[in-house]
Amino acid sequence: MVGGHGAVSTFALFLRPEGADEVARSVADWLSDRGHEVRLTEPSATAVGRADLAVGPDELTRGADLVVSLGGDGTMLRAASLAAVDDVPVLGVNLGDLGYLTVVEPGGAIVALKRFLAGSYSIEERMRLWVEASGLDGLPTALNEVVVEKAGTGQTVRLDVSLDGEPFTSYVADGLILATPTGSTAYSFSSRGPILDPELRAIVTTPVAAHMLFDRSMVLGADCVVSAVVADDRPAQVSIDGRAVGELEPGAGVRCSGSPRPTRLVTFASRNFHSVLRSKLALEDR
Repeated sequence: MVGGHGAVSTFALFLRPEGADEVARSVADWLSDRGHEVRLTEPSATAVGRADLAVGPDELTRGADLVVSLGGDGTMLRAASLAAVDDVPVLGVNLGDLGYLTVVEPGGAIVALKRFLAGSYSIEERMRLWVEASGLDGLPTALNEVVVEKAGTGQTVRLDVSLDGEPFTSYVADGLILATPTGSTAYSFSSRGPILDPELRAIVTTPVAAHMLFDRSMVLGADCVVSAVVADDRPAQVSIDGRAVGELEPGAGVRCSGSPRPTRLVTFASRNFHSVLRSKLALEDR
């Protein structure tokens, strides 16, 4: 239960891989001292000196009221992936650099938790991508993007792309990015893809270093099923939100579409996307 005076809540803390951090330790202590249930994975619990709070990976988010991500955007992506399985909202505390996805700086973590417990917060939904791939089972959904790219250096990959089951074109490129609006400011953006408002529901397809005349991004409806099949004799690599998940052999492929289950981000004020973008890209200095 969240929001009532004296109510006990369950918090899952997800830390960046480096482990120990004073902010994480203070958050864990502050919550547990007030009678709330706090969960950490065993390595994280050991790192912050709270081995008593360790749970198994399958228990971390199950039945939790909030997942607190303590790290940068990479940590937030992994925390959001875990939280989406159990439909748990996520609060991002920025211990990294850019912090597109995080909303709280380290010094404001305890204040943010107080506001959450008081029910003084909003939920911002971000679309995720459902993905399946030949020979790769149990893949997570993506908050940023799914990428199919060449598996080796000095070569390209040929991908036959279909939209809603209808052949569209073949890309000869270093890879193909299938991004959400949230992910439009990540890898897709660095490959000259468009920036989309993160509250939209859409899929952005962006080829990477295409060796062909048609090398533009496309913005498709969220319900479009995008299929990319490896069409040459070299394998391709699949990654989800920056993490490699396996290889596709020739003739194998991926299918993506908008997931019905979004990431639910905790916010405390109406965030102006244009202002965030301007700040993170340092546009005010130009």
